[in-house]
Formats: sequence, structure tokens, C-alpha cells
Amino acid sequence: MTARTVRRTARTTRTVRTTGLVAVAAAAALSLAAVSAHAATSAAGGAHRAAVSAAAAKKSAPERTQKLPDGSTAEIYKLGEQSYRAKIVNRGAVLATLDTNGHDAGLDANDMFIVLTLGGEVHAWMGGGHQGPGTFKVAGGWTVKVTKFGELRYRAQIIGHDGVAATIETKDQHDVGLDANGVYIVLSNGGVLSAHE
Repeated sequence: MTARTVRRTARTTRTVRTTGLVAVAAAAALSLAAVSAHAATSAAGGAHRAAVSAAAAKKSAPERTQKLPDGSTAEIYKLGEQSYRAKIVNRGAVLATLDTNGHDAGLDANDMFIVLTLGGEVHAWMGGGHQGPGTFKVAGGWTVKVTKFGELRYRAQIIGHDGVAATIETKDQHDVGLDANGVYIVLSNGGVLSAHE
């Protein structure tokens, strides 16, 4: 081996070492950047999870509660604009749930009638049921004509001085309710109608 060859080999070794050091430094910088980005994402994710958890806790707590005539409690939750849920609770057990889905909701709970309005108000009373089909005079001067049109399917026409003011129908085996200008009306899927002011 000549002196020239030795010099070239030494230069090549230095170049390889320098290139290797640059590659290691670049990998370390990249790794550090990745760790920093992960930490920032984790912190942001943690803040997002905390915000979601706070919102979930807020939604899981009722906006208010209201005692009902039979001693149970209505827990009222606001779900959105004109969207409410009422859970009927007795001794920690949820007995029924009413949801306003673009309209008032109603329930016949063993002769206790409940209406949940689009505004989140709960009105409840005991008794006063009429078994349909038939035509009945009810609170507020309304006449209600109840007709049966299927198994557990009833329709109630609420009739005032100017004719039919509203119509409600049971569907999917669910009771229905209505706020008729301050008169609360429930029609059960068994054809029982009750109204209260």
C-alpha cells in the first residue's frame, strides 16, 4: 500500500464518521421533535377530554327536578333548543323517560298523567281518564274525539269553537301528550284520555 492510498482511506474514514455523526444528530433532532409534538398533542387531547368530560357530566346532571303527585320525581334535562328529556325516578330507579322530539310528550303512568312540553315544563296530575273510543268534554272547554285505528293505535282530535285545533296519535306503542293553550292532554296507547288545566 502506498502513502496515497493510506491518506485516501483516512479521509474516507473521516467522511464516513462525519456523515454518521450528522445522521445521528438528525435522527436525535427528529426524535426530539416527534416527542415534543406528541406531548403537545397529548396535552391538547387531555384538555379536549377534560372539556368533553365536563360537558358529559353537565348533561348527566338534571337541569332541575320536580316532585310528582305519586311521590316520584321528574328529572328534567335540556338536550338542545326545544329538546328536553324527563326521567321519572322513584327510589333511584328510572320508571319511564319522556323526550320532546319536535313536539310535546305525554305519559299515562298508572293513572298519573304527565306532559313534558317543548319548553321543558312538566305538568302531572292524577286521575280523570276517559276510556276511548268516544267523544269527551275535557278541561278548558275542549271536546276530544278518540278513535281506534289499530292495535294499540289511537287518535285524538282536539276540537274547539273553530273546529279541529290539533290531532295527536299514539305510535310505536307510545303514549302522547299535548299542551293545548294551557290545557294538558295525554292519550295512552290503550285509548285512555285525560286532560288537566
